[in-house]
Amino acid sequence: MSSTLRFQVVGEAFKKHPIDVPAPTERPSEFFAKYVFNRAKMQHYLPADIFAKMVDVMENGATLDMNTADAVAKGMKQWAMELGATHITHWFQPLTEGTAEKHDGFVEHDGKGGMVEEFTGKQLVQQEPDASSFPSGGIRSTFEARGYSAWDPTSPVFVIGDTLMIPTVFIAYTGEALDYKAPLKKALRAVDKAATDVARYFYPDVKKVVSNLGWEQEYFLVDEGLYAARPDLLMTGRTMMGHDSAKNQQMDDHYFGSIPERVAAFMKDLEIQALELGIPCKTRHNEAAPNQFELAPIFEETNLAVDHNMLLMSLMKKVARKHGFRCLLHEKPFAGINGSGKHNNWSLSTDTGILLHAPGKNNLDNLRFITFIVETLMAVWRHNGLLKASIVSATNAHRLGGNEAPPAIISSFLGQHLSDVLERLEQSADDEITWKSKHEMHLDIPQIPELLVDNTDRNRTSPFAFTGNRFEFRAVGAEANCASAMIALNAAVAEALIDFKARVDALIAEGMDTMKAVLKIVREDIRTCKPIHFDGNGYSEAWKQEAARRGLDVEASCPLVIDRYLDDASVEMFAKTHVFTRNELEARNEIKWETYTKKIQIEARIFGDLCLNHIIPVATRYQSQLIDNVHKINEIFPSDEAATLSGDNVSLIRQISEHTGFITTHVSKLIEARKVANRIESEREKAIAYHDTVAPLLESIRYHVDKLELIVDDELWPLPKYRELLFIR
Repeated sequence: MSSTLRFQVVGEAFKKHPIDVPAPTERPSEFFAKYVFNRAKMQHYLPADIFAKMVDVMENGATLDMNTADAVAKGMKQWAMELGATHITHWFQPLTEGTAEKHDGFVEHDGKGGMVEEFTGKQLVQQEPDASSFPSGGIRSTFEARGYSAWDPTSPVFVIGDTLMIPTVFIAYTGEALDYKAPLKKALRAVDKAATDVARYFYPDVKKVVSNLGWEQEYFLVDEGLYAARPDLLMTGRTMMGHDSAKNQQMDDHYFGSIPERVAAFMKDLEIQALELGIPCKTRHNEAAPNQFELAPIFEETNLAVDHNMLLMSLMKKVARKHGFRCLLHEKPFAGINGSGKHNNWSLSTDTGILLHAPGKNNLDNLRFITFIVETLMAVWRHNGLLKASIVSATNAHRLGGNEAPPAIISSFLGQHLSDVLERLEQSADDEITWKSKHEMHLDIPQIPELLVDNTDRNRTSPFAFTGNRFEFRAVGAEANCASAMIALNAAVAEALIDFKARVDALIAEGMDTMKAVLKIVREDIRTCKPIHFDGNGYSEAWKQEAARRGLDVEASCPLVIDRYLDDASVEMFAKTHVFTRNELEARNEIKWETYTKKIQIEARIFGDLCLNHIIPVATRYQSQLIDNVHKINEIFPSDEAATLSGDNVSLIRQISEHTGFITTHVSKLIEARKVANRIESEREKAIAYHDTVAPLLESIRYHVDKLELIVDDELWPLPKYRELLFIR
């Protein structure tokens, strides 16, 4: 980009954009889920007996027969066409971190040379999109292109534009999962069954346990013109070069600050469209870094929450462009300031309440609370490496471990009061516990609710913190599919609860009282999972050493962390909970390694192009101007005076030569390192090579590019700078 064009782009971006603020006449409660075929719409558009069958399918997993499916499709079509829909699509989540859809019209021959609008139960329940171009990790051969999408009745269909969107799972011809939704639903079924069985020790009438998720979506906005002038942003989602702005977030004035007018208009538009699609947006605010913001919804059932987050990320990008922005979901789009995460607030609830909440009505409730807290910690202790593997990626690696995000070591913060409760319970003697009845037993522990009042998390460095009535899994990346973390977490908790129940039942079979058996196993597990408790500074070097001594996974290499999926303990856990077969795990790891490699490969290619075709030519042009200036000074002034007058320019000429020389040499090394890595056949070994030999060169070269940015004439510099990118006007 020429300097003139750069300044035109920057100037246009800084012009005041028109503020287009939608002004709905209704209250949010009146247009919420306007475009969603929810239960209220079902009840209106479906016959009573069909509606009752659908409720049974959604709540109890009853089989959906084709006659019912046909009746549902008929009602859906009527509703959708009243909203202007002309097409349908099965909306699914392949292993690409995005969503996919193929649109088909409501069009069939009428047998008389004309056409009719038709939508059948068969079309609703199942489609056969071509799976050949989606990642499969070797699950299917090239000639086995067939894949099936199947309706998920627990996630309501919705209309966007002229299309009826049907949330579905996506599986291979062989029946193995090719998406995130299918294994997520299996993990949720596993934790439902395991948690219900344990909850019945305390409440025999419990029928079902639901996993809940509340995500917090962080994101950046940049002006669209500036975005278009940064090839690295366009291709990779992050700026691969750029020196710190003189002012960034060091004044802490952006966090929770007044929302810029243009951004407020974007947020309002986004929220209206999200609410119309049934996404229960609750919170919006400025985040820590300039141009960084956050949106968070009310908690929902995990499967629906994941669907809503995937839908929202797509919606954010579309609405941002309408307002002259580009929405950046990369975990680290700008160096030197905070990156973006997506905190996953996770909990379990029944029809009687939240299992991780301590109401304090009696000690039975308190023991139930402690049981589910401890068994969650057991899951995190046993599978801390796997949980880390569920959130690592080439993009999230830029954020994890820095003093802005959770460290790349999974540990759990409980707070001093709850830690004291567990410590006291572990050490109390059996004769300190009296048992008048199940509800009137006396535990020698303090009243948990009193201790937990206003005692939620105060440790922002913990990747997995207890925050009152839920755990907050903070390490999930901003652009990730929440399902990856939720599959691992829910399956691990299910396994812990299955194991817990087996040990309790064994003691009961020996004649021990049920509550005494529960307490005995809880005490054992409190001792076992102690290494995962950490309430200190997760950023310190001392913690890294201490974590290794405790047996926690301290590996920081993304390709090596992915290995945890294939550990014997992981394979056994996923098999026990019926979430993944070993074949599916191996396939997904192949995809993860391949994805890591491709992301670094793309970064290296665009970075090399920018260095050689943009930065070096501009730097040498400026250097030539300096050299010309030095020659002219020497021609005009006496040698002694000329040396003084041209001294600074001579120093700059040398610095430019040093920086351009380093860049040129190491870009060649970068290209060669890529060539060497690309010849490796194993996806795992190739990813390791990219991590060890390619990625480090990007950072070392960037240092010299950023130094040139400070030296080269601002009018010549070809790329919008951080001071231009980071402050919306």
